[in-house]
Amino acid sequence: MIKYTVPALLEEAIQKFHDQPALGFAGEEPLSYRQLDARINETARLLMHYGIGKGDKAAILSSNMPNWGVVFFATLRMGAVVVPILPDFHTNEIKTILEHAEVKILFVSENLYHKIEKTDIPPVRTVVTTDNLAVVPPGTPVSALGSLTAFCQDTEAEAPLSFPETEEEDLATIIYTSGTTGSSKGVMLTHKNIAWTGKQCWTIEKIYPYDKLLSILPLSHTYENTLGLLLPMFHGASVYYLRKPPVPAVLLPALQQVKPTKVLSVPLVIEKIFRGKVYPEFQKSPVVRTLYKVPPIRKILHRVAGKKLMKTFGGELTFFGIGGSKLDSTVERFLKEARFPYAIGYGLTETSPLLAGTNPRTPRIGSTGPAMQGVQLRLADVDPATGEGEIQARGNNVMKGYYKNQEVTDQVFTEDGWFRTGDLGSFDKDGFLRIKGRIKNMIVGASGENIYPEEIESLINRMRYVVESLVVEKKGKLVALIHLNMEEIERQYNSFKNDAVLFAEKISLRKDEFLREIQEKVNAQVNKFSKLQQVLFQQDPFEKTPTQKIKRFLYYQKAEQKQK
Repeated sequence: MIKYTVPALLEEAIQKFHDQPALGFAGEEPLSYRQLDARINETARLLMHYGIGKGDKAAILSSNMPNWGVVFFATLRMGAVVVPILPDFHTNEIKTILEHAEVKILFVSENLYHKIEKTDIPPVRTVVTTDNLAVVPPGTPVSALGSLTAFCQDTEAEAPLSFPETEEEDLATIIYTSGTTGSSKGVMLTHKNIAWTGKQCWTIEKIYPYDKLLSILPLSHTYENTLGLLLPMFHGASVYYLRKPPVPAVLLPALQQVKPTKVLSVPLVIEKIFRGKVYPEFQKSPVVRTLYKVPPIRKILHRVAGKKLMKTFGGELTFFGIGGSKLDSTVERFLKEARFPYAIGYGLTETSPLLAGTNPRTPRIGSTGPAMQGVQLRLADVDPATGEGEIQARGNNVMKGYYKNQEVTDQVFTEDGWFRTGDLGSFDKDGFLRIKGRIKNMIVGASGENIYPEEIESLINRMRYVVESLVVEKKGKLVALIHLNMEEIERQYNSFKNDAVLFAEKISLRKDEFLREIQEKVNAQVNKFSKLQQVLFQQDPFEKTPTQKIKRFLYYQKAEQKQK
């Protein structure tokens, strides 16, 4: 009988795949499962030396690297609880999390050390670098981190290693959410939550020892943590990381070095590729632009573009997972017609995270697929006219609750024990789930109509030159904030660059013209109560969570200020 704890399932994988590659950096020699096991034990010895035992909290504030996984697995072997902290969090948020979770030891990567360097955090007794597992003496400046010696290199072996028994219901991680609502909550996930999900994902998409993953999302998020680390590690696959942020200059060479078979992503990544690289190719000449409007020819053009995209990703890709938010339907149509091996998944941090998903052989445009085996989904308060209701879930992957917050925990569970996702959705006749949007994002019109901003944003985002958009309601009006690709617009007026004043004037007029066009085109496609009353230019990219969702709450007030 399978015991769903991380140490038990990892030990099984180590015994089975000991000489297989496990974790490494792109273009470098990876750790084998046997070497990974040894490094985990060295780190467990460090934890034991500093008094970390069952139930204690160890935080990881680090960019992705093999040692992230080492620290994660070592902490869980010791029966302690991992508190992964998203690298994008502000110093004040990090301090609040460390205090709230009563963290005793903090593992921090050198590139993020500046966030805690001058911060006094009473519960944290020990700070260790994830880069080389060196203990950081109090008051150490960033400049001195590179000269510190790894703990295991300057400490003699002490008592023999012994690990406490870990049970399925023991707490494994406390994950503080992205903060899309402005207040971060600590999601308590047990060993069974994450270990069961890490094994169960295999029912949607098989993964084998020869599979290679290239990791581009933060490991401190449940999506990458469970599907991008636990799933491959439990099945003998290998995972590779980048030494720098995944900008094209770093990512493109890494894709050719690793030639991944599986990649996890968020919609924004593939939408940027489509809007920035693929779609403009079909708009370059009037002839191609006209042909692109003919569906059979469009499919052929998409197929050609899909082959190029496959080569960009290394040529061996069999699975490109997309989750975190809704994928634009135009981009999804391209992926399907291009025969690109994409798959959509749906879930939340609170559900470890996967609830429903497809594989590249069963995609349906606009759907996230059926519930994962072992997960139950139902709709509550269903609108008989649309068949839409709140998605509620039950299963081994549903969280224990929010840390030190019983009141909010009680609010998100029904009386009969189902988790309220806060998402509105419907099922088709085959049980495939379709997400309408977040209930809390829904705007109520003047006559009580339900308006879903995500649907309007999807229309806006398909327009040429639009990078991203946000629709909000202010003083009874629907307002769209739109971030344009100004570089592409400016290229049209390069001949005026010698005259700075005229150049700026031309750009400003063209920008305003585009915004008016967008408003007219969108309003021609939506119902009466979803029409935009105002369109505003968003100068800078929207601030986002680590899974690239726009932090909506930051922009409600900004829209109001712009209206005045």
